[in-house]
Amino acid sequence: MTYQETLAYLYQQLPVFHLAGKQAYKPGLLTTEILLEHLGNPHRKFKTIHVAGTNGKGSSSHMLSAILQEAGYKTGLYTSPHLKDYTERFKINGVAIDPERVVAFVEENRMFIQSVTPSFFELSVALAFYEFARQEVDVAVIEVGMGGRLDSTNVIVPEVALITNIGWDHADVLGDTLPKIAAEKAGIMKAGVPVVISERQPEIDEVFQTQADTLRAPLTFASDRYTVQTEEIKEGKKVLTIESMKAVQIVALDLLGSYQAKNVLGVLETTRVLTQSGYVITPENMKKALGCVVPLTGLKGRWQQLSTQPLTYADTGHNEPGIREVFKTIASINYEHLWFVLGFVADKDLSKILPLYPTQARYVFCQASTPRALPAEALKELAAKHGLRGETIPDVNEALAYVRTHAEVRDLIVVGGSTFVVADLNEL
Repeated sequence: MTYQETLAYLYQQLPVFHLAGKQAYKPGLLTTEILLEHLGNPHRKFKTIHVAGTNGKGSSSHMLSAILQEAGYKTGLYTSPHLKDYTERFKINGVAIDPERVVAFVEENRMFIQSVTPSFFELSVALAFYEFARQEVDVAVIEVGMGGRLDSTNVIVPEVALITNIGWDHADVLGDTLPKIAAEKAGIMKAGVPVVISERQPEIDEVFQTQADTLRAPLTFASDRYTVQTEEIKEGKKVLTIESMKAVQIVALDLLGSYQAKNVLGVLETTRVLTQSGYVITPENMKKALGCVVPLTGLKGRWQQLSTQPLTYADTGHNEPGIREVFKTIASINYEHLWFVLGFVADKDLSKILPLYPTQARYVFCQASTPRALPAEALKELAAKHGLRGETIPDVNEALAYVRTHAEVRDLIVVGGSTFVVADLNEL
């Protein structure tokens, strides 16, 4: 098969969450373990770092990968979902694997795949571990897909686990309270393995502490050790003054979203834990890596600037806490009028999300190319109930082109609402 034929086969044969939603979710580790046993347990042949959380786990994973790469380690990076191409999920030193490796993996294992009928995500996890072992990475940063306890990635015993934060997302799968969701994320903790929590959240801190105590896993809340004293955008970087144990360091991030100030604290603490366990990572490695996360890892869609005049950004924030952070970033920018090109998936509870958007902004409602997309007209009707009014242009690229022809030079345009809306942008 060609690469495109291989992808078509995978999409047709296996349940795909980003296309089908909840019915494609397959909790539990058994199928993944069976697949990995068939492949020779590749996940045991290299070291790992496990990253979970509601928001920030993708950005944090990329930052950690950049730091390890800059320190000279051959670094694997597994993330999901992809924005443009399936191979984005599997990177080694910031480079996506060759499409032919996907073809070869499926061809070599097709009969076994058909016999165990994994989900698309389970097969992707197995492919990631297989390819990282085949290419002999030193360490791999592994991002959880959903939750943690029952996520396919939870077959690993990492060097350290990082949990970024807990918010309302996938509550129909993970639980209807924050403590329940936190318990699922805490499921990535392993006996004796250090765990870092990026930020304290009083209503759920005890969930993490109890789980860590049970497993005798050293636990650190990064926000206890590090404090952001100042932040500013300077020469295209987010410059943070961070105090830690009476020492002060300046971090210049090429990731500009306001939420990165929280994410970087967990990354700094995770890196400190790694150095304590023997990894050689210098302050210079960290400084250089954090200023070059995008070129080092190929990260896309995190408050990514698409153009100037008018200033245009795309962001994959797609749940209540993620979108609140987007608005914090917007508040730091001077602009004349605010425009949104906005789309969501149909299974998203918008009752907590749409009220966050300002009624005075200008809207163009669109829909992503995924079958899960909420039709643009349906979104327009829902938005109107919250005082949000605008045009309907289903294709995101046509919607953005429309806004650019109507916006003034000093306006601000934000494209988002759904990862899949951002993924459809031709400019990404």
